[in-house]
Amino acid sequence: MLVEIDDKLVSTQIFENKFVCDLNACKGACCVEGDAGAPLTFEEVDQMEEDLEVYLPYMRKEGIEAVEKTGVFYLDQDGEPVTTLVNGAECAFVYFDENGITKCAIEKAYLEGKTTFKKPISCHLYPIRVKKFNDYEALNYDEWPICKPACICGEALDVPVYRFLKEPIIRAWGEKFYNELVVVDEELKKQEE
Repeated sequence: MLVEIDDKLVSTQIFENKFVCDLNACKGACCVEGDAGAPLTFEEVDQMEEDLEVYLPYMRKEGIEAVEKTGVFYLDQDGEPVTTLVNGAECAFVYFDENGITKCAIEKAYLEGKTTFKKPISCHLYPIRVKKFNDYEALNYDEWPICKPACICGEALDVPVYRFLKEPIIRAWGEKFYNELVVVDEELKKQEE
């Protein structure tokens, strides 16, 4: 089912499904698996190209080589920009911490105050995927088997997808929109009673 809020069509799955990332279980697999890089906007491409030098110290040799060869992005099968991959697999901007957990060089540079760009909004919003149409945006829940530990953790903690993603939702669309999601969630719960 879909709910319309302003110019957005929101899947009710983001209220119904529970989700809290469990990096100890999945090791950040969403950054190293899949059939394409992370979706980007052209504004993000510009920002990443501008800030590339501050990401390099956190990147792996393979990622640096991939970016030197093809740039920070490529166009996917739909002609949309996505992050460059290493050998068609992991994102060029990943590194692995001492526990083997995938981390983001862009976010590391942000956390250390080297850039104002946290990471691509598509990464920050995951498992919500956004599809833009002429007059509206569709916000859908992307179900991926590698995120099963996050679903289990979310169920245990009773945290709906949208609540887990409060910060990126506000980053993308503002606090007013997030507050509207809270109201919709409350209405949906009343309908279930």
